[in-house]
Amino acid sequence: MAERMSDDHGIIELKGSVEGIIYANEENGYTICDLGTEEGELVTVVGVLPYISEGDSLAVYGRWVHNPKYGRQFAAERFEKSLPADKASMLRYLASRAIKGIGPKTAQKIIDMFGDETFDVIENHPEWLADIPGISRKKAEEISEDFREKAGMRSAMIFFRDFFGAATTVKIFNKWGSRSVDIAKKNPYRLCDEIEGIGFERADSMAIKLGMGEGSRERVLSGVVYLLSRTERQNGHTCLPREKLAAASAELLGVSVEQTEEAISELLRTDRLRYSLWDGVKYIYRAETYEDESFIAERLVYLDSVCASVNVEDIGRLIVKTETESGITYAALQRSAIADALVSGVTVLTGGPGTGKTTVVRALIGIFENMGFEVALAAPTGRAAKRLSESTSREAKTIHRLLEMGYGADDGNARFMRDRDNLLEEDVIIVDEASMIDNGLMRALVEAIKPGARFIIIGDADQLPSVGAGNVLRDIIESGRFSTVRLTEIFRQAQQSLIVTNAHKINGGEMPDLTVKNSDFFFLPRSTDREIAETVADLYANRLPRAYGAECRHGIQVISPSRRGEAGSETLNIRLQAVLNPPKDGKREHKYREITYREGDRVMQIRNNYELEWHRGRQNGAGIFNGDIGVISHIGKSSMTIVFDDRGVEYDFSLLEDLEPAYAITVHKSQGSEYPTVIIPAYSAPPMLLTRNLLYTAVTRAQTRVIIVGKTEIVETMVNNNRQSLRYTGLARRLKKKELEV
Repeated sequence: MAERMSDDHGIIELKGSVEGIIYANEENGYTICDLGTEEGELVTVVGVLPYISEGDSLAVYGRWVHNPKYGRQFAAERFEKSLPADKASMLRYLASRAIKGIGPKTAQKIIDMFGDETFDVIENHPEWLADIPGISRKKAEEISEDFREKAGMRSAMIFFRDFFGAATTVKIFNKWGSRSVDIAKKNPYRLCDEIEGIGFERADSMAIKLGMGEGSRERVLSGVVYLLSRTERQNGHTCLPREKLAAASAELLGVSVEQTEEAISELLRTDRLRYSLWDGVKYIYRAETYEDESFIAERLVYLDSVCASVNVEDIGRLIVKTETESGITYAALQRSAIADALVSGVTVLTGGPGTGKTTVVRALIGIFENMGFEVALAAPTGRAAKRLSESTSREAKTIHRLLEMGYGADDGNARFMRDRDNLLEEDVIIVDEASMIDNGLMRALVEAIKPGARFIIIGDADQLPSVGAGNVLRDIIESGRFSTVRLTEIFRQAQQSLIVTNAHKINGGEMPDLTVKNSDFFFLPRSTDREIAETVADLYANRLPRAYGAECRHGIQVISPSRRGEAGSETLNIRLQAVLNPPKDGKREHKYREITYREGDRVMQIRNNYELEWHRGRQNGAGIFNGDIGVISHIGKSSMTIVFDDRGVEYDFSLLEDLEPAYAITVHKSQGSEYPTVIIPAYSAPPMLLTRNLLYTAVTRAQTRVIIVGKTEIVETMVNNNRQSLRYTGLARRLKKKELEV
């Protein structure tokens, strides 16, 4: 076969005509097709090839790959499409139903009448089509409109190919249609403002190539908003002091502080940014984040104030009754927490492991159900919800499922169906693992709680804060606005666990006991990062299965302080895959970027995807969320099947950017989950990650045993480092202000 090498590093060019479409995903453009080359060979091409049809003439650029099941394929990285130029090719193109309203018979009529001028007529003189029997003027306009839209897509693919991949171009075109090129040329920075997945850097690179100057008004305006957005994602801030924002934006953009100050003022005037004034300092927000934070404060105060209280004289009787039924005598703080939840609209219950939070939750469920109240249990992640369900013997849902994640009928975008216009019906909402809830999710939740319902917030305030923007649990507690009980007593059964006692020692700034060898908390000293990584792999693959049975492998989770380094999660995943799931005849695999995924691999979803459909027997649903862990059960020609607990999900290969291996994960990714066995490498990670609350969070993820492998001095550094990541948030201040207003 004749192939032409293009200019860029081993990329091959193939030219030919599309003979058939095997598979096409209209949402993201991922396609598998048969291409008849100019040399007469039939080649299977895979890649993001949006809006192609039978008869299209393509030039595809990529590499040959070998699929274990389907053999040799051509993986296209980009492509160029040209319209058929002769009557025979035009007929084939139109007859393939590439254009809405034209089938084989209508295609033949059009070609018979207009011949080689057919495409010009369709695009520029659609009224002429109405001369053909069976085509009305309205239908002619619809045909022309669809043809022009596809022509616009071709123009967009050509224009954007030097800046983005085909999948990103599809997103742009789906947003702006045939106006895409004009909009991007006029202001490339709209791309990072309005198109998900395009960051400021990519839009900025495009703008510079198009000749826009570094100090252009559009660039500085977009750069300021981008910096705020980046600090939300990377640092969890909901706002920044104006002075810091101006200085950081100037440094990022390479412009003067005066220019960024002017941009901030303009953005405030146009309400793209908002501000709050506290202690003489202006804190700047993105408008959406400001609205979320303000709404949370207002709604929490409102829910607390309108909830009817249980008669104080009845509280003691209700507590005694549930003690009798359960055979448990509650401690003083537990009784206080139960009483607060009965008299308050909003209640917070916090405390470390073994302090009896679950006992309080069970008591409250029993009391409220005996009162005839309907109770809803929820948690931020599927694993946390499952654990809550197991500990209470009641159904618990993820917050997303409680709020009924669905899709708008008008735009098809993911949204919560439960909101201010469709409130939750339950009388009591109990949410666990609240330290994981960020501003956006808390706003959606409180908006859907009906006035008069009780909202009980449970979590460990000493764990790491949410991955997303905000510090919601800690801010609510700090405000002092709501009834809050912190459980501190470790109960006798929990005292027998070295996991629990060491977790509390760590949280209190004391070194955990690393000397005991016959408990549920082990320390294995190692001198170098390489030795640490080797020991972690040996524990996972050999030593633990020998000691506790082969099945224990399914419950092991390696939790590392960092992604980087020899004992970081990225390197450990490569090492662990090699020993736990090596290549094998008959075991299918698929390489995506630098990662080889193999049937049997453990993987994690790293972004919320509300559209992914899952199946559990006869039950169907949608939504796989950040932190969900599953196992690859099957790899096919264009997709793989992953089982998350008992939910099967089909992943198109174009979605693999949202996955990563999960034999080892970071502490941040472990939040809200528990695992039977946790292995923690204590190695020379970046100092900013060697903190007390990070070690505390990792240890408290374990149900049965914790094994720390590494250096004593690293454990000591983490225990002594009580550095809390600074988060600029305003929720606590807003709640304190609301207290004064009420």
